[in-house]
Amino acid sequence: MPETALTASGPGDQAKAPLLSLRGLSKSYGQIRANQAVDLDVAEHSIHAILGENGAGKSTLMKLIYGVETPDEGTVTWRGEPIRLASPAEARRQGIGMVFQHFSLFETLTVVENISLVVPGRKSDLIARVRSLGRDFGLDVDPLAHVHSLSVGERQRVEIIRCLMTDPKLIILDEPTSVLPPQAVEKLFDTLKRLRERGVSILFISHKLEEIRAICDRATILRGGKVTGHVDPREHDAHDLARMMIGRDMPEIKTATVAETGEKRLELIGLDHTPVDPFAVPLKRVTLEVKSGEIVGIAGISGNGQSELSAIISGETRLGREAKDRIFMMGVDVGRLDSAARRTLGFAFVPEDRLGRGAVPELSLTLNALLTAHPLGLLKSGLIDQAGAKAFAEACIRDFDVRTPGPEAEAGALSGGNLQKFIVGREIMLEPRLLFVAQPTWGVDIGAAMAIRQKLIALRNAGVAILVISEEIEELFEICDRIQVLNAGTLSPSLTTSETRVEDVGRYMIGADPVASNEITSAGKLSA
Repeated sequence: MPETALTASGPGDQAKAPLLSLRGLSKSYGQIRANQAVDLDVAEHSIHAILGENGAGKSTLMKLIYGVETPDEGTVTWRGEPIRLASPAEARRQGIGMVFQHFSLFETLTVVENISLVVPGRKSDLIARVRSLGRDFGLDVDPLAHVHSLSVGERQRVEIIRCLMTDPKLIILDEPTSVLPPQAVEKLFDTLKRLRERGVSILFISHKLEEIRAICDRATILRGGKVTGHVDPREHDAHDLARMMIGRDMPEIKTATVAETGEKRLELIGLDHTPVDPFAVPLKRVTLEVKSGEIVGIAGISGNGQSELSAIISGETRLGREAKDRIFMMGVDVGRLDSAARRTLGFAFVPEDRLGRGAVPELSLTLNALLTAHPLGLLKSGLIDQAGAKAFAEACIRDFDVRTPGPEAEAGALSGGNLQKFIVGREIMLEPRLLFVAQPTWGVDIGAAMAIRQKLIALRNAGVAILVISEEIEELFEICDRIQVLNAGTLSPSLTTSETRVEDVGRYMIGADPVASNEITSAGKLSA
């Protein structure tokens, strides 16, 4: 698309200079040119979107603005004056705040202790401010909870609250809504609009194109590290924006109706579990089954027991003798088996936390492939089959369109979406009988998200049993045969997706009882 001039002024004041101006900004990592001669003006009183595929250079550009990285070339102008942002602390002093896609929190500290590292003040005052912001903006989180006990969604809330507490003039939000429930997204958008009215500008990165159309008044499109155009997103539909972003038409999801499901490959029977962690969510009478040839989705607002349920199913949390005959995989009681033993039965797992649980950031993609693929003959007599491991990683990179220089690239150097594609691909290549995926498309661009969903549907059609935990209701309705909702550690009845309304799932998510206003048929259909 042709590049157009971006207005530099705020609403109603065309003569005002940009709040932030970039000219010719470039950044390379070895042979990878993450950003190439980027020009960008961010007006005052604006919410400005940055659009692009995974690996297009969005996160690198934000890190340059926030002082995490230093540009190789180009200039940054802040309020009309050239500046050099040598560190995040300097950026914050100037009035620039950022919420990262990958969190920058110390897990052994409490929420308020993490915030106090950036925001000065007495502990009691900070606690009061955290609670107040949580109530006002739908970002509730316990300020005294340790971060390691929080779900991904709750950690995201901490990051957003901490940023707001620094009173920034420009806020950079990198996928801020990826793990927030719809109610909190709506409140967050109201907050962003109020901030804009008060003179705060916002740089907004999101792969949810309808969100960008709803909240942003400007958008800059990146492709391959270069600016390819500027648009008003309100003047284009989501399909147009997606085509501009990826440079081609979007493929359609192709589903197939499986005639009948097969054997039970995962079964939880009235499972009760009280975690040792006092901040964790107890699970109560959880009953769940997944058969071959179906995708079962678990919906719910973050922090309602998803992490605890994931740990039990994956084997990270093993159950005591009292839980005998409560969890089965492929007909085997696995309650006391560890993760490795469950994998020998044909189980594969994609955790919600890419860095730390899904991959080791400092290791190459080849070595990360070995973490779960080593049983495929990649270890011989205690030694690594280097050629075989490299070939496996290369196949994963190729088949799942992972944008990276090659299999020796460090996992931590990949964009979040590309790392997600690699981890999902690695687990699918294990040819599992039972696949469990938590937040399959978190932080993934629309093209890659559709590709991942299509892969899951293809596996379902081939007879694999698939369990998906996702906070994207639309995603669950797109790919799942059945949906259950997790609220306060309790699972709802099983709902047939084709016979269920989104609003009924929403009622279960917030703890309301749909039975009070709906009749539930024996097929799981909810009808008014």
